[in-house]
Amino acid sequence: MLTKQGFDLWADNYDHTVQLSEESNLYPFAGYKKVLNTIFNEVMQKPKSKILDIGFGTGVLTHKLYEYGHQINGIDFSKKMLEMAKSKMPLANLMEYDFTEGLPINIKGEKYDSIISTYALHHLTDQRKIEFICELLTLLKEGGRIFIGDISFHTRADLEKCKHDSIEYWDPDEFYIVADEISVALDQFRCEFHPMSHCGGVFVISKE
Repeated sequence: MLTKQGFDLWADNYDHTVQLSEESNLYPFAGYKKVLNTIFNEVMQKPKSKILDIGFGTGVLTHKLYEYGHQINGIDFSKKMLEMAKSKMPLANLMEYDFTEGLPINIKGEKYDSIISTYALHHLTDQRKIEFICELLTLLKEGGRIFIGDISFHTRADLEKCKHDSIEYWDPDEFYIVADEISVALDQFRCEFHPMSHCGGVFVISKE
């Protein structure tokens, strides 16, 4: 698992690394563009909405939403990635913060139309992900939704197959979402899974 310092070092080449994996249809970023496009199109249904981005990275997705007038709030633990994102979105409220430690106080006091997170929550254990998502649900406005785009699978068997096929590159320190399992853990909420590739998809979660 990359540390904060590792992400700082990786920041300049991060987007290129993602592109190579996505274009080759390989773990971990196969389906990356479809994931981001799906979330973008869903969030765009409400003009000039208020958005929280958890782990915004270099701002690939939020920058596009920012250009369409959405109000962007976000946290990321990489100072270098924050600087890159801030240069694209000077009026966004972006903070350097490690979400594995929870949420900053000023974030908790706000309500959002959409909460998005792409390729970030796999740094949390399965149990911590559930707890964190439940916390995020309390920050939604009425009718608001959480969009999680990440390395993910329908079943545990699908995950194991991908692990077997990608063993040379597999990261054993990351915790990927299994749709069948998270839907049970979040059964009191609405949880939809939309696969975008053999190792990636979008979860849409709401209180409705």
